[in-house]
Amino acid sequence: MQKVVLGQIVAPHGVRGDLRIMPLTSNTQLFLDMDYLLLPNERRLQIVKARPHKNIMLVTVKEITSIEEAEKLRGQKVSVYREDMPELPEGRYYVGDLIGLPVVDEEGKQIGIFKDVLQTGSKDVYVIQPPEGRDILVVNIPENIREIDLQNRRIVVRLPEWDEEEIR
Repeated sequence: MQKVVLGQIVAPHGVRGDLRIMPLTSNTQLFLDMDYLLLPNERRLQIVKARPHKNIMLVTVKEITSIEEAEKLRGQKVSVYREDMPELPEGRYYVGDLIGLPVVDEEGKQIGIFKDVLQTGSKDVYVIQPPEGRDILVVNIPENIREIDLQNRRIVVRLPEWDEEEIR
């Protein structure tokens, strides 16, 4: 089963064993939506409560009840199984589901592989890794991103004219 890393335990919080977790995802809502976290050794921690605090998440789990127990988890990454994550509305995708997908133009010609998303604050920018050369950056707007087809494992894009000439 595929796992998705949500964050890293950075410290205990308080004497009752709450965890300070630095999110490694832009979707911190997942900490509030999920009912468990997995440690790297597959140990499952049941979430009792989670809340944002400054730039971290404070998470209370059933299995950890003291600061000493929480301290032993410092530095460990926490994850969840991909299939347990909430379904997203139509037209929204988890970045992890897109990474590695082939990216083609409207004629079906391979441009590269989906590598990452840069979040700029207004529009996401998709990073496409071509077979050779520099990464191609494409703003996620309907004129550029023509289709995301998870079932057939491909992303169809229309590159801005200046990018098309660079990759040929």
